[in-house]
Amino acid sequence: MTASRVVLGQVRKRFGRLEVLRGIDDSIAPGRITALVGPNAAGKTTLIKLILGLVHPEPGSLIEVDGIAVNGDPSYRRRIGYMPQAACFPEHLTGRELLQLLTGLRGQREGLDEELLQRFRLAASLDRPVRTLSGGTRQKLNAVVAFLFRPSLLILDEPTAGLDPVAAGILKEKVLRAPGEGTTVLLTSHLMSEVEELAQDLRFLLDGSIAFRGTIAALLAESGEPRLERAMARLLEAAGR
Repeated sequence: MTASRVVLGQVRKRFGRLEVLRGIDDSIAPGRITALVGPNAAGKTTLIKLILGLVHPEPGSLIEVDGIAVNGDPSYRRRIGYMPQAACFPEHLTGRELLQLLTGLRGQREGLDEELLQRFRLAASLDRPVRTLSGGTRQKLNAVVAFLFRPSLLILDEPTAGLDPVAAGILKEKVLRAPGEGTTVLLTSHLMSEVEELAQDLRFLLDGSIAFRGTIAALLAESGEPRLERAMARLLEAAGR
């Protein structure tokens, strides 16, 4: 499997009079972990939804995954694993039925990545309806689904939210190994310590535009700050926020 490249060209999105994204030009490097960060209402969630094809950009916007235009050929979606902050699974299904449903829809029952299923020790919970599972167990199942089909592009939205420290550590180990296994990772998190721990590259969104793009190491060196949280505070101060 070859890690995916995401290309964004003049990506704009409006909701009524509100311009959420203001001409994003960028390329997410394959085989690396890139963090998408910024204050609330900066446009992070909208950008993720655009890449997933869940909302449509303004005319003239370009979004490609491995050269395939988003909202064109839907085949690009097979390359993506997505872990939302809170997954909405069918409540009446058991965890096992959910996984069987997904593998049936994908037509893929071989070569599945079930490492997290085992490391989270979810076997005992798979025969219970999703509605009876705790928030932490649902989040574990959410992570299992994201990795299940060995995606070449993995999008993670606050991936450790709701996980206990042991489960969060297991997931972080999995994410850190992903680039070496042919996966590009794009993640969002409000925990700057988590971003520092996981990501190499950073995109800092502010008011719908990219205020910084580069490596975390470069931002720390440029700001003279030892920690990412303080470096981002300097970016906000420079922008008059």
